[in-house]
Amino acid sequence: MTDFTLTALAAIIAQRAGAAAASSYTKSLLEAGPARVAKKLGEEAVEAVIAAVQADRQALICESADVFYHLLVLFQASGISLDEVLAELERRTGQSGHDEKAARTTAGV
Repeated sequence: MTDFTLTALAAIIAQRAGAAAASSYTKSLLEAGPARVAKKLGEEAVEAVIAAVQADRQALICESADVFYHLLVLFQASGISLDEVLAELERRTGQSGHDEKAARTTAGV
């Protein structure tokens, strides 16, 4: 088991937001804007789905890491903290998934 966390990755991404784009892939993504980061996240998500459908365990692990990374870069680009998302997940744990989904549907979300 590793001690590395998504919180640590989010901190690294925030730090690299101040780097030069020429030396940081993260910074170059951030400079391209949220739409570009979202597109890259979508590409990685599709690759993760393909790996899962093909039952390619190692590819799914690698693509999942890419999804986590690009999602956290998108949070950074959008001014959303990981803590905000974790708080929302925590809020949802108090109800069943069916009830939570129904509440979003009726609220127009």
